[in-house]
Amino acid sequence: MTGAVGGFVPPVYPYDRLDDFRASAAGLEGGAIDCSIGTPFDPPPAAVIEALSTSGAERGYPPSIGTLEYRTAAADWMARQLGVTIDPVTAIGACIGTKEFVAGTPHYLKLRDPSRDTVLYPAVSYPSYAMGATLAGCRAVPVPVDEGWRIDLSAIDQADADRALCLWVNTPGNPAGGLDDLAAAAAWGRANGVPVLSDECYVEFTWDGPARTILSSGSDGVLAVHSLSKRSNLAGTRAGFYAGDVDLVHFLREIRKHGGCLVPGPVQAAAVAAWRDQAHVDEMRRTYHDRLELGIELFARLGIEAHMPQGGFYLWVAAPDGDAWALTKMLAERTGVIVSPGEFYGPQGAGHVRLAVVQPLESLQRAVDRLT
Repeated sequence: MTGAVGGFVPPVYPYDRLDDFRASAAGLEGGAIDCSIGTPFDPPPAAVIEALSTSGAERGYPPSIGTLEYRTAAADWMARQLGVTIDPVTAIGACIGTKEFVAGTPHYLKLRDPSRDTVLYPAVSYPSYAMGATLAGCRAVPVPVDEGWRIDLSAIDQADADRALCLWVNTPGNPAGGLDDLAAAAAWGRANGVPVLSDECYVEFTWDGPARTILSSGSDGVLAVHSLSKRSNLAGTRAGFYAGDVDLVHFLREIRKHGGCLVPGPVQAAAVAAWRDQAHVDEMRRTYHDRLELGIELFARLGIEAHMPQGGFYLWVAAPDGDAWALTKMLAERTGVIVSPGEFYGPQGAGHVRLAVVQPLESLQRAVDRLT
Protein backbone atom coordinates (compact mmCIF):
# COMPACT_ATOMS: atom_id res chain seq x y z
CA MET A 1 0.00 0.00 0.00
CA THR A 2 1.42 3.36 -0.99
CA GLY A 3 1.07 6.67 0.82
CA ALA A 4 -0.74 9.75 -0.37
CA VAL A 5 0.83 11.69 -3.22
CA GLY A 6 3.56 13.89 -1.77
CA GLY A 7 3.54 12.05 1.55
CA PHE A 8 6.61 10.92 3.42
CA VAL A 9 8.28 7.81 2.02
CA PRO A 10 10.54 6.15 4.59
CA PRO A 11 14.07 5.61 3.29
CA VAL A 12 15.51 2.12 3.07
CA TYR A 13 16.83 1.11 6.47
CA PRO A 14 20.63 1.32 6.01
CA TYR A 15 21.52 -2.14 7.29
CA ASP A 16 19.01 -3.79 4.93
CA ARG A 17 21.34 -2.74 2.12
CA LEU A 18 23.83 -5.33 3.34
CA ASP A 19 21.61 -8.37 2.79
CA ASP A 20 23.40 -9.47 -0.41
CA PHE A 21 26.74 -9.41 1.40
CA ARG A 22 25.27 -11.46 4.25
CA ALA A 23 24.12 -14.03 1.69
CA SER A 24 27.56 -14.34 0.08
CA ALA A 25 29.31 -14.56 3.47
CA ALA A 26 26.89 -17.25 4.61
CA GLY A 27 28.31 -19.53 1.89
CA LEU A 28 31.70 -19.74 3.60
CA GLU A 29 32.40 -22.67 5.88
CA GLY A 30 31.34 -21.55 9.34
CA GLY A 31 29.00 -18.91 7.92
CA ALA A 32 28.84 -15.14 8.13
CA ILE A 33 30.29 -13.07 10.97
CA ASP A 34 27.96 -10.08 11.20
CA CYS A 35 29.79 -7.07 12.58
CA SER A 36 27.60 -4.49 10.87
CA ILE A 37 25.29 -3.65 13.79
CA GLY A 38 26.22 -3.04 17.42
CA THR A 39 24.02 -5.85 18.70
CA PRO A 40 25.53 -7.42 21.84
CA PHE A 41 26.32 -11.12 21.62
CA ASP A 42 27.25 -11.79 25.24
CA PRO A 43 24.72 -12.69 27.95
CA PRO A 44 23.63 -10.29 30.69
CA PRO A 45 24.34 -11.22 34.32
CA ALA A 46 22.31 -14.04 35.83
CA ALA A 47 21.01 -11.73 38.56
CA VAL A 48 19.51 -9.47 35.91
CA ILE A 49 17.67 -12.35 34.25
CA GLU A 50 16.46 -13.51 37.68
CA ALA A 51 15.06 -10.04 38.40
CA LEU A 52 13.43 -9.91 34.98
CA SER A 53 11.61 -13.18 35.49
CA THR A 54 10.55 -12.87 39.14
CA SER A 55 9.49 -9.26 39.67
CA GLY A 56 5.74 -9.85 39.41
CA ALA A 57 5.58 -6.39 37.84
CA GLU A 58 3.97 -7.60 34.63
CA ARG A 59 0.49 -7.36 36.17
CA GLY A 60 0.08 -3.60 36.19
CA TYR A 61 1.07 -0.50 34.28
CA PRO A 62 4.58 0.65 35.23
CA PRO A 63 5.24 4.34 35.96
CA SER A 64 6.27 6.11 32.77
CA ILE A 65 8.94 8.12 34.57
CA GLY A 66 10.43 4.94 36.05
CA THR A 67 9.97 3.58 39.54
CA LEU A 68 11.84 5.46 42.25
CA GLU A 69 14.02 2.37 42.66
CA TYR A 70 14.86 2.47 38.93
CA ARG A 71 15.74 6.16 39.02
CA THR A 72 17.71 5.80 42.24
CA ALA A 73 19.74 2.90 40.86
CA ALA A 74 20.57 5.00 37.79
CA ALA A 75 21.53 8.01 39.91
CA ASP A 76 23.69 5.87 42.18
CA TRP A 77 25.47 4.45 39.12
CA MET A 78 26.20 7.96 37.83
CA ALA A 79 27.61 8.94 41.21
CA ARG A 80 29.87 5.86 41.39
CA GLN A 81 31.11 5.75 37.81
CA LEU A 82 30.86 9.34 36.61
CA GLY A 83 31.20 11.36 39.80
CA VAL A 84 28.03 13.42 39.42
CA THR A 85 25.10 13.85 41.81
CA ILE A 86 21.60 13.74 40.30
CA ASP A 87 18.33 13.93 42.21
CA PRO A 88 16.39 10.77 41.32
CA VAL A 89 13.11 12.42 42.31
CA THR A 90 13.22 15.42 39.96
CA ALA A 91 16.08 15.08 37.49
CA ILE A 92 15.78 11.60 35.90
CA GLY A 93 13.22 9.96 33.63
CA ALA A 94 13.04 6.46 32.17
CA CYS A 95 13.09 5.79 28.43
CA ILE A 96 12.48 2.69 26.34
CA GLY A 97 16.11 2.17 25.45
CA THR A 98 17.53 5.34 23.96
CA LYS A 99 16.80 5.00 20.25
CA GLU A 100 13.16 5.93 20.78
CA PHE A 101 14.30 8.88 22.89
CA VAL A 102 16.72 10.05 20.20
CA ALA A 103 14.12 9.72 17.45
CA GLY A 104 11.19 11.13 19.42
CA THR A 105 12.57 14.00 21.48
CA PRO A 106 12.75 16.59 18.65
CA HIS A 107 9.00 16.19 18.20
CA TYR A 108 8.41 16.90 21.88
CA LEU A 109 10.81 19.84 21.88
CA LYS A 110 9.01 21.28 18.86
CA LEU A 111 5.80 21.25 20.90
CA ARG A 112 7.66 22.98 23.73
CA ASP A 113 9.02 25.74 21.48
CA PRO A 114 7.23 26.01 18.10
CA SER A 115 9.38 29.03 17.18
CA ARG A 116 12.39 26.76 16.56
CA ASP A 117 12.70 24.15 13.84
CA THR A 118 16.31 22.90 13.64
CA VAL A 119 18.11 19.88 15.06
CA LEU A 120 21.91 20.07 15.12
CA TYR A 121 23.91 16.84 15.25
CA PRO A 122 27.42 15.55 14.37
CA ALA A 123 27.94 15.14 10.62
CA VAL A 124 29.33 11.63 11.18
CA SER A 125 26.98 9.94 13.61
CA TYR A 126 24.19 7.52 14.41
CA PRO A 127 21.48 7.97 11.71
CA SER A 128 18.65 8.42 14.24
CA TYR A 129 19.72 11.97 15.14
CA ALA A 130 18.89 13.15 11.62
CA MET A 131 15.82 10.90 11.34
CA GLY A 132 14.44 12.29 14.60
CA ALA A 133 14.51 15.74 13.05
CA THR A 134 12.78 14.47 9.90
CA LEU A 135 10.06 12.70 11.87
CA ALA A 136 9.40 15.93 13.78
CA GLY A 137 9.12 17.96 10.57
CA CYS A 138 12.30 19.83 11.46
CA ARG A 139 15.47 20.78 9.65
CA ALA A 140 18.27 18.27 10.20
CA VAL A 141 21.51 20.28 10.09
CA PRO A 142 24.78 18.33 10.42
CA VAL A 143 27.68 19.94 12.25
CA PRO A 144 31.10 19.12 10.75
CA VAL A 145 33.53 17.00 12.72
CA ASP A 146 37.28 17.57 12.92
CA GLU A 147 40.15 15.23 12.04
CA GLY A 148 39.65 13.46 15.37
CA TRP A 149 35.96 12.89 14.57
CA ARG A 150 34.92 15.38 17.26
CA ILE A 151 32.08 17.83 16.73
CA ASP A 152 33.33 21.26 15.61
CA LEU A 153 31.19 23.76 17.49
CA SER A 154 32.91 26.67 15.75
CA ALA A 155 31.42 25.48 12.44
CA ILE A 156 27.81 26.05 13.55
CA ASP A 157 26.25 28.90 11.60
CA GLN A 158 24.71 31.45 13.97
CA ALA A 159 21.54 31.45 11.86
CA ASP A 160 21.17 27.73 12.55
CA ALA A 161 21.93 28.21 16.24
CA ASP A 162 19.17 30.82 16.46
CA ARG A 163 16.67 28.27 15.08
CA ALA A 164 17.94 25.23 16.98
CA LEU A 165 15.67 23.12 19.14
CA CYS A 166 18.64 21.11 20.37
CA LEU A 167 22.21 20.06 19.73
CA TRP A 168 23.07 16.36 19.90
CA VAL A 169 26.54 15.23 20.94
CA ASN A 170 27.69 11.61 21.25
CA THR A 171 30.69 10.63 23.38
CA PRO A 172 32.28 8.16 22.88
CA GLY A 173 31.09 8.62 19.33
CA ASN A 174 29.44 6.13 17.04
CA PRO A 175 30.89 5.23 14.54
CA ALA A 176 34.37 6.70 14.89
CA GLY A 177 34.94 6.58 18.66
CA GLY A 178 35.87 10.25 19.11
CA LEU A 179 35.61 12.06 22.44
CA ASP A 180 33.96 15.48 22.32
CA ASP A 181 34.73 18.33 24.69
CA LEU A 182 31.47 18.03 26.61
CA ALA A 183 32.13 21.04 28.82
CA ALA A 184 32.55 23.16 25.68
CA ALA A 185 29.32 21.75 24.24
CA ALA A 186 27.43 22.60 27.43
CA ALA A 187 28.86 26.12 27.42
CA TRP A 188 27.90 26.59 23.76
CA GLY A 189 24.35 25.49 24.50
CA ARG A 190 23.97 27.85 27.45
CA ALA A 191 25.41 30.77 25.50
CA ASN A 192 22.97 30.17 22.64
CA GLY A 193 19.92 29.12 24.65
CA VAL A 194 19.95 25.67 23.00
CA PRO A 195 19.43 22.44 24.99
CA VAL A 196 22.37 20.07 24.54
CA LEU A 197 21.47 16.38 24.53
CA SER A 198 24.47 14.15 25.20
CA ASP A 199 24.16 10.52 24.10
CA GLU A 200 26.57 8.67 26.38
CA CYS A 201 25.56 5.05 25.83
CA TYR A 202 29.18 3.90 25.24
CA VAL A 203 30.56 5.71 28.28
CA GLU A 204 31.64 2.49 30.04
CA PHE A 205 33.87 1.70 27.05
CA THR A 206 36.03 4.83 27.14
CA TRP A 207 39.62 3.83 26.37
CA ASP A 208 41.38 7.19 26.35
CA GLY A 209 41.17 8.63 29.86
CA PRO A 210 38.28 8.45 32.33
CA ALA A 211 34.60 8.07 31.48
CA ARG A 212 32.94 11.46 31.08
CA THR A 213 29.49 13.00 31.12
CA ILE A 214 28.14 16.39 30.15
CA LEU A 215 26.64 16.68 33.64
CA SER A 216 30.13 17.20 35.08
CA SER A 217 29.78 20.87 34.11
CA GLY A 218 26.34 21.25 35.68
CA SER A 219 22.84 20.30 34.63
CA ASP A 220 21.46 23.64 33.41
CA GLY A 221 20.32 23.31 29.82
CA VAL A 222 21.70 19.82 29.27
CA LEU A 223 20.60 16.21 29.36
CA ALA A 224 22.72 13.08 29.57
CA VAL A 225 21.18 10.01 27.91
CA HIS A 226 22.19 6.50 29.00
CA SER A 227 21.25 2.96 28.08
CA LEU A 228 21.71 -0.59 29.31
CA SER A 229 21.81 -1.98 25.77
CA LYS A 230 25.59 -1.85 25.37
CA ARG A 231 26.70 -1.66 29.01
CA SER A 232 24.81 -4.76 30.16
CA ASN A 233 23.98 -6.62 26.91
CA LEU A 234 20.30 -5.78 27.32
CA ALA A 235 19.46 -4.35 23.90
CA GLY A 236 16.40 -6.60 23.69
CA THR A 237 14.81 -5.33 26.89
CA ARG A 238 14.92 -1.59 25.99
CA ALA A 239 15.86 0.28 29.15
CA GLY A 240 17.56 3.63 29.57
CA PHE A 241 17.22 7.04 31.18
CA TYR A 242 17.74 10.75 30.61
CA ALA A 243 18.96 13.06 33.36
CA GLY A 244 19.86 16.69 33.86
CA ASP A 245 18.03 20.00 33.62
CA VAL A 246 15.08 19.75 36.01
CA ASP A 247 12.68 21.86 33.91
CA LEU A 248 13.46 19.94 30.73
CA VAL A 249 13.22 16.58 32.51
CA HIS A 250 9.87 17.59 33.99
CA PHE A 251 8.49 18.61 30.58
CA LEU A 252 9.63 15.40 28.92
CA ARG A 253 8.39 13.19 31.75
CA GLU A 254 4.93 14.77 31.59
CA ILE A 255 4.55 14.68 27.81
CA ARG A 256 5.91 11.15 27.52
CA LYS A 257 3.23 9.95 29.95
CA HIS A 258 0.59 10.97 27.42
CA GLY A 259 2.41 9.07 24.67
CA GLY A 260 2.41 5.80 26.60
CA CYS A 261 6.22 5.67 26.85
CA LEU A 262 6.48 2.90 29.44
CA VAL A 263 9.48 0.73 30.23
CA PRO A 264 7.82 -2.62 31.15
CA GLY A 265 7.74 -3.36 34.87
CA PRO A 266 9.85 -6.54 34.70
CA VAL A 267 12.42 -4.67 32.61
CA GLN A 268 12.59 -1.92 35.22
CA ALA A 269 13.30 -4.53 37.90
CA ALA A 270 16.03 -6.08 35.75
CA ALA A 271 17.51 -2.65 35.09
CA VAL A 272 17.86 -1.99 38.82
CA ALA A 273 19.92 -5.17 39.15
CA ALA A 274 22.02 -4.21 36.12
CA TRP A 275 22.80 -0.66 37.28
CA ARG A 276 23.86 -1.99 40.67
CA ASP A 277 26.37 -4.51 39.30
CA GLN A 278 29.72 -3.36 37.91
CA ALA A 279 31.61 -6.65 37.72
CA HIS A 280 29.96 -7.74 34.48
CA VAL A 281 30.79 -4.40 32.86
CA ASP A 282 34.44 -4.67 33.85
CA GLU A 283 34.51 -8.11 32.23
CA MET A 284 32.92 -6.75 29.03
CA ARG A 285 35.51 -3.94 28.92
CA ARG A 286 38.28 -6.53 28.82
CA THR A 287 36.41 -8.59 26.24
CA TYR A 288 35.74 -5.69 23.89
CA HIS A 289 39.32 -4.46 24.16
CA ASP A 290 40.60 -7.91 23.17
CA ARG A 291 38.18 -8.04 20.24
CA LEU A 292 39.22 -4.59 19.05
CA GLU A 293 42.84 -5.74 18.99
CA LEU A 294 41.90 -8.83 16.98
CA GLY A 295 39.89 -6.69 14.57
CA ILE A 296 42.96 -4.50 14.06
CA GLU A 297 44.92 -7.66 13.25
CA LEU A 298 42.27 -8.69 10.71
CA PHE A 299 42.71 -5.45 8.78
CA ALA A 300 46.49 -5.66 9.10
CA ARG A 301 46.42 -9.06 7.36
CA LEU A 302 44.77 -7.22 4.45
CA GLY A 303 47.41 -4.50 4.46
CA ILE A 304 44.92 -1.95 5.84
CA GLU A 305 45.73 0.24 8.82
CA ALA A 306 43.21 0.32 11.67
CA HIS A 307 43.55 2.05 15.04
CA MET A 308 42.13 1.57 18.52
CA PRO A 309 39.27 4.06 19.00
CA GLN A 310 39.24 6.52 21.89
CA GLY A 311 36.01 4.88 23.01
CA GLY A 312 33.25 2.50 21.97
CA PHE A 313 33.50 -0.95 20.42
CA TYR A 314 33.77 -0.03 16.76
CA LEU A 315 36.74 0.09 14.41
CA TRP A 316 36.47 3.01 11.98
CA VAL A 317 38.72 2.22 9.05
CA ALA A 318 39.66 4.16 5.92
CA ALA A 319 39.01 2.03 2.83
CA PRO A 320 41.72 1.65 0.17
CA ASP A 321 41.16 4.23 -2.58
CA GLY A 322 38.19 5.50 -0.54
CA ASP A 323 35.94 2.72 -1.87
CA ALA A 324 34.01 1.56 1.18
CA TRP A 325 31.60 -0.63 -0.77
CA ALA A 326 34.46 -2.50 -2.44
CA LEU A 327 36.04 -3.15 0.95
CA THR A 328 32.67 -4.26 2.34
CA LYS A 329 32.29 -6.72 -0.54
CA MET A 330 35.82 -8.06 -0.22
CA LEU A 331 35.51 -8.58 3.53
CA ALA A 332 32.25 -10.48 3.10
CA GLU A 333 33.58 -12.72 0.36
CA ARG A 334 37.05 -13.43 1.79
CA THR A 335 36.52 -13.36 5.55
CA GLY A 336 32.74 -13.64 6.03
CA VAL A 337 32.79 -10.42 8.06
CA ILE A 338 29.93 -7.98 7.42
CA VAL A 339 30.77 -4.32 8.04
CA SER A 340 28.89 -1.07 7.47
CA PRO A 341 29.98 1.46 4.84
CA GLY A 342 30.67 4.84 6.40
CA GLU A 343 28.09 6.66 4.31
CA PHE A 344 25.45 5.15 6.60
CA TYR A 345 26.63 7.69 9.18
CA GLY A 346 26.64 10.75 6.95
CA PRO A 347 28.35 11.91 3.74
CA GLN A 348 31.48 12.95 5.65
CA GLY A 349 31.88 9.29 6.66
CA ALA A 350 32.09 8.03 3.08
CA GLY A 351 35.33 6.24 2.32
CA HIS A 352 35.37 4.41 5.65
CA VAL A 353 33.84 1.25 7.05
CA ARG A 354 32.69 0.46 10.58
CA LEU A 355 33.29 -2.92 12.19
CA ALA A 356 31.41 -3.66 15.43
CA VAL A 357 33.38 -6.11 17.56
CA VAL A 358 30.27 -7.71 18.99
CA GLN A 359 31.00 -11.23 17.77
CA PRO A 360 32.94 -13.66 20.00
CA LEU A 361 36.72 -13.87 19.78
CA GLU A 362 36.57 -17.30 18.18
CA SER A 363 34.44 -15.94 15.35
CA LEU A 364 36.79 -13.02 14.74
CA GLN A 365 39.72 -15.43 14.87
CA ARG A 366 37.97 -17.55 12.24
CA ALA A 367 37.85 -14.48 10.00
CA VAL A 368 41.60 -13.96 10.48
CA ASP A 369 42.27 -17.64 9.77
CA ARG A 370 40.31 -17.44 6.52
CA LEU A 371 42.94 -15.04 5.24
CA THR A 372 45.74 -17.53 5.93
